[in-house]
Amino acid sequence: MSTPDTTSTDRDSTRWWRIVAEREVTTKVREKSFIISTLVMLALVVGSIVLLNAMQGRESTHDVGVVGPQAREVVAAASKTPLAKADNTTLTPKTYDDVAAAKAAVRADTVDAALVVTDDGFELLGDRSVDDAIERSVTAAAASTALQRNAAAQDVDLSELQAGTTTTTTLLDPDAKNADVRKAAAYVLVILFFLVAITFGMPIAQSITQEKESRVVEILAAAVPLRSLLWGKVVGNTLLAIGQVVTLLGVAAAALAATGMGDQLRSIGPALLWYVPFFLLGFGALATLWAVAGALASRQQDLGSTTVPVQMLLMVPYFLYFSGSERVQEIVSMVPVVSMVIMPSRLAEGGVPAWQIGVAVVGTVVAAGLLVQLGARIYERALLRTGNKLGYREALRLQAD
Repeated sequence: MSTPDTTSTDRDSTRWWRIVAEREVTTKVREKSFIISTLVMLALVVGSIVLLNAMQGRESTHDVGVVGPQAREVVAAASKTPLAKADNTTLTPKTYDDVAAAKAAVRADTVDAALVVTDDGFELLGDRSVDDAIERSVTAAAASTALQRNAAAQDVDLSELQAGTTTTTTLLDPDAKNADVRKAAAYVLVILFFLVAITFGMPIAQSITQEKESRVVEILAAAVPLRSLLWGKVVGNTLLAIGQVVTLLGVAAAALAATGMGDQLRSIGPALLWYVPFFLLGFGALATLWAVAGALASRQQDLGSTTVPVQMLLMVPYFLYFSGSERVQEIVSMVPVVSMVIMPSRLAEGGVPAWQIGVAVVGTVVAAGLLVQLGARIYERALLRTGNKLGYREALRLQAD
């Protein structure tokens, strides 16, 4: 009595899903829409980093009208204050004969503000408002200049009076200066997952439903095991998605390095590395559910309802991240499925304990495995069913073909 050659069967199954995956990849990369969208995203990434670098290094120059030598001295000193240097601001004094002329220059927008001497000290004049950088640096310079003048008039050694008043600031987080970049990176990672998951997920459902409508799937099922069809589509589209993500992250890292933003790259680098495995696990599970949504539908119009569960899995972490408090984000970043989106973003912001990362990784792996198994069961039961669309519970009650 002969026994089936399970090794040969497994080999055939592997061969079939590889063929399907290869077809998915080669077909997609030849589409003009895919090429154009990828190039557009790459351009947006590079352009955003170049713009951010330009904004960070941009010097702000302001013209300030002055009346009298004292006002001119204060404005000249304002550019040398720590506040002006921190804001990368330079103030240029423009001398006017009297206060009326200075006010007229402010109203005509010839100067950004004007400084005049009063009985109590100085008055800073603006039209509707005064730039914060101008106000802070001029106020500091006026106080310092007046203090030096008064000390000299009283024959007081100002340096002795100021002894022991120096305060230095030390940041316990060495990457704190990159907080804005890290926050921006966290936002981008959340949005990137959402966009890529939709971009590569919905076509999976659409192609499967199209094959059902045209009865092509019946021909394919006669030659290829249903599960091989599923794995081929999941693997092919996951490779495409992860390839695009890795390309985008690689180009972003190269752009940061090329624009001299190496500190920012070192700050968010670990988060970018963690993002890849989280995305791989998350999208692999979601790709199975996209395939299920396509198998449940009988027409393209049905996808609006059959894709609701998988879209909810994407929308929930998206809204939790942007609307939830830090405590909520910390908790849900360890919840399976949600963690695949929120944990990499928390890593970009920094300060995530190692045990929380471990909980998120283990939970994501377990959840991905369960979702894939559930999705495969529903897919095999629903793919060859024609007529009205199926619900998830109804599909689970069906017998596998």
